[in-house]
Amino acid sequence: MGEAIRLKSRADGFEFGAYHAEAPDARRGGLVMLHAIWGVTPHLRQLAAEFAEDGYEVIVPSLLDRTDPGFPDRDIDEAARARRMAGADAIDWTLAMGDIQTAILALDGPVFALGFCFGGTAAWLAAARCDGLAAASCFYGGGIAAHADETPRCPTILHFGKRDPLVPLTDVEAIGAAHPDLPIYLYEAGHAFMAPSDYEPDSAHLGRLRTLQLFHRAAGKAEMGS
Repeated sequence: MGEAIRLKSRADGFEFGAYHAEAPDARRGGLVMLHAIWGVTPHLRQLAAEFAEDGYEVIVPSLLDRTDPGFPDRDIDEAARARRMAGADAIDWTLAMGDIQTAILALDGPVFALGFCFGGTAAWLAAARCDGLAAASCFYGGGIAAHADETPRCPTILHFGKRDPLVPLTDVEAIGAAHPDLPIYLYEAGHAFMAPSDYEPDSAHLGRLRTLQLFHRAAGKAEMGS
């Protein structure tokens, strides 16, 4: 259902890889899916296929292609962890937003953003900085608290695990204090509850349902021009 494609960044002309999955039937919109530190893994490609089945044309941009190009063939590659962490720690968010903006513009609207961990932070920043997003859903973004002074320009929801060792509840509370009207959902789960490493089925199902509901509502508002 999906294929590897190349896109040229609007930020600096850099050509980066992405995974593209077409909706096989009625199309609800476009979806820019933003990966965790592990990259465009088999799990992310499978998840893209699942959202395509839900009616979304999906692009998963490889945000770390400048330092670690290509799609991993495993969901967790411990040998690559240090290299990918270094790339994420040193990421130029201005360039990354240019890559995400490129992916948004490659899709017909309405276009939504969805991200996990590193990608959850990227989705938050895209909601605040990029043009053309109808809504964003951010899962356990560890860097969101550090960017809590930024405000999404589209409907946005956040998802965190109550037992997440990487995103303390104090960070979640700080985000809530900065954005009291922002929907923040807490789950009986740890960190990567949507991923194979720490999958928690009830939390994953509920988070996915809430994400689809957000996208459906936002698509309806976009059609009505509000």
